[in-house]
Amino acid sequence: MLVLAVDTTSASGSVAVGDAGRVQGELRLTSPTAHSARLLPAVEFLLASLALAPRDLEGYAVVVGPGSFTGLRVGLSTVQGLALASGRPCLGVSALDLLAARMRGAAPHLAAMIDASRGEVFAGLYDARARPLAEALRIEPEAFLARVPAGAAFLGDWVRPHESELRAAHPGAVLPERSLFLAGTLVRLAAERLAAGEGAGPERLRPLYLREADIRASGR
Repeated sequence: MLVLAVDTTSASGSVAVGDAGRVQGELRLTSPTAHSARLLPAVEFLLASLALAPRDLEGYAVVVGPGSFTGLRVGLSTVQGLALASGRPCLGVSALDLLAARMRGAAPHLAAMIDASRGEVFAGLYDARARPLAEALRIEPEAFLARVPAGAAFLGDWVRPHESELRAAHPGAVLPERSLFLAGTLVRLAAERLAAGEGAGPERLRPLYLREADIRASGR
């Protein structure tokens, strides 16, 4: 099943086309602010590079968060529009689940950590096969690290910039060498799930924020 996958939840954005067996093409978009301007041209370029037309796509997948409020809405709305226009099924997947999938088998426990700013992280704990062991959290990193069993593997944009802090809490931590571009992993996972009938209409896609929008009343 040929699928287009989109991730705009972070500065490490990406789009990919492929099926459950392989990624046919992937384009990486390193931009913290310009996904809205670059996403559709990137999709068009990728399809043209693979000699594909939009009608050749059989499904769509998108990372629904957590991450940048603006970024994830760009990806979500784009996939909703494409799926609505084509009548194809779509699937939304958590960025934390994908980070876990990228380090599957690296350790008995897998910890995905995304910088949520304000001294917090979006975090998820998984078993060695990347199956979630608890609900995803928005939490202070120290509190999350205290919940992670020894010898776990860690991945996410919080990890390398805070490696000394992480290793102080987990001297035996495993830090797999994996990129943070998620569309390639998403396209393989989504193609398998969409082929199994797990897809839905675009109106069923929902963002995973793990935090409410920061809307503050102006002073009087």
